[in-house]
Amino acid sequence: MKDTTSLTGAHALVATLQAAGTRVIFSLSGNQIMPVYDALLGSGIRIVHTRHEAAAVYMAEAWAQLTGQVGVALVTAGAGLGNALGALISARASETPVLLLSGDSPRGQDGMGAFQELDQAAMAAPAAKAASRAARAGTLGAEVAAALRMARAGRPGPVHLALPADVLTDAVTALDPPAADSLMPRTQALDATAAAAIAAFLHGAERPLVLTGPALSTTRTGDAGARLQAALAAPVLCMESPRGLRDPALGALVEVTRRADRILMLGKASDFTTGFLGADMGAPGARFAVVDPEAAMIDRARARLGDRVQHAVRADALPALEALAAAAGTPTDRAGWLSEATEALGRRAPADDAGTGGLHPAIVCAAVQARLARAPGAVLVADGGEFGQWAQAMHHDGPRVINGVSGAIGGAPAYAIAASLARPGVPVFAMMGDGTAGFLLAEYETAAREGAAFVAVIGNDNLWNAEHQIQIREFGADRTHGCGMSPAARYDAAAAALGAHGEFVADGAAAALDAALERAQASGGPACVNVRIRPVPAPVVPSKQRAAEAVH
Repeated sequence: MKDTTSLTGAHALVATLQAAGTRVIFSLSGNQIMPVYDALLGSGIRIVHTRHEAAAVYMAEAWAQLTGQVGVALVTAGAGLGNALGALISARASETPVLLLSGDSPRGQDGMGAFQELDQAAMAAPAAKAASRAARAGTLGAEVAAALRMARAGRPGPVHLALPADVLTDAVTALDPPAADSLMPRTQALDATAAAAIAAFLHGAERPLVLTGPALSTTRTGDAGARLQAALAAPVLCMESPRGLRDPALGALVEVTRRADRILMLGKASDFTTGFLGADMGAPGARFAVVDPEAAMIDRARARLGDRVQHAVRADALPALEALAAAAGTPTDRAGWLSEATEALGRRAPADDAGTGGLHPAIVCAAVQARLARAPGAVLVADGGEFGQWAQAMHHDGPRVINGVSGAIGGAPAYAIAASLARPGVPVFAMMGDGTAGFLLAEYETAAREGAAFVAVIGNDNLWNAEHQIQIREFGADRTHGCGMSPAARYDAAAAALGAHGEFVADGAAAALDAALERAQASGGPACVNVRIRPVPAPVVPSKQRAAEAVH
């Protein structure tokens, strides 16, 4: 039996995580990381053991967004890390601070064909802010501290650190965990002069607009965006959807962007979500300011806009927001512009009542929305796909976790588990399509075992409907194939067999859905409500501009 009084690299790792305030590690066990499991005994850090490595990373992502901590995932080497990489892409796109720790073959066996010997840092690098391999036990604590700082620095995102087995098991002479404040990154501030100049730039506009990235969502920063909007008398909008300017959660956003005469990109990457800063971004001759922690993003905006960029400053998004709010002074009276923008942003796609074969997705979402509205602070989880877009478009003032700019699907059950653990006692509703539901179905067992409570609502149209709709639009309704799924699949029954509460709503009656939701919520644990829906496209918000153009 191992001498458990000896100190190893694994203990140094755990001591650093303790200093960082880590409360939970989301993990799937494996050979190389068992020394970490051993070191975690008695540490006060909980292991939430998942059924798939991607689930561990998704859980860490949701945990970080809802707690403000760095989410920590721990997986084994080889295929373990490979399974985790898809979810790492989502965390990178959603600008979420995650530390992904992976087991690794021993350094002492490098080049010898060791079990699962791979260049894991090279594998993770394209999906992470940084990826590296721990050097030795004596420096492991410092390397973990550096990774935690990097995850939060600048534009937040995931950082990967591979843990060679001998680095974890080699002895260290003492534990020297860092001070908590040393684990926070240095802030790139927006100085008062630059803040005043950008505030004046916006005050000089008739129709100013501020666009922010996912890191400044209300889930993560509370009322910060609302305070800046009040200070500048300009709409402040967070963009965190792969639908970009056509995000149904932001109504007719493109009408607002087309009317804006001065636009501040505050930590918002210029990419496909902003139409590559093309004709939909700004009225003719509109001018721009760019505040971003990364020089590359400023250079990208300049390359697209040229001298229309009037101000460009490197600064972290949240400190820059606070500096701008402080520098704004007396806001200009723009009641008309704010009212126009609010109306456009609040617009939602109508539900077409025609058709049979289940409830319209909008009806399902309305039933869930009513329950969220009765529980202040309730968490909405919304996956992607056509049904996911109806869910994301719901009016919800509380925290939410969505599939994010990556457009990846499948994370919703994992997000819901983490949300329940991060916000115990708070209702959590997770909305997903039947395609999404199959990715991490086994995590209902994790949820039951770990005491998570949430209601998963599956909009079931027996289709990979997003791809089905692409086939209809791009190739014609007579060329749809390969996207169907079995109508006999009972996700509710599978979830029940894994320890959850299951409900099946097949008759297309809103009353039956509401009764099923009531029973699911009353179950007090994980629940799966499988609802037959119509295979309709994602919502398209009506545009007054397009209607006017059609008339003329």
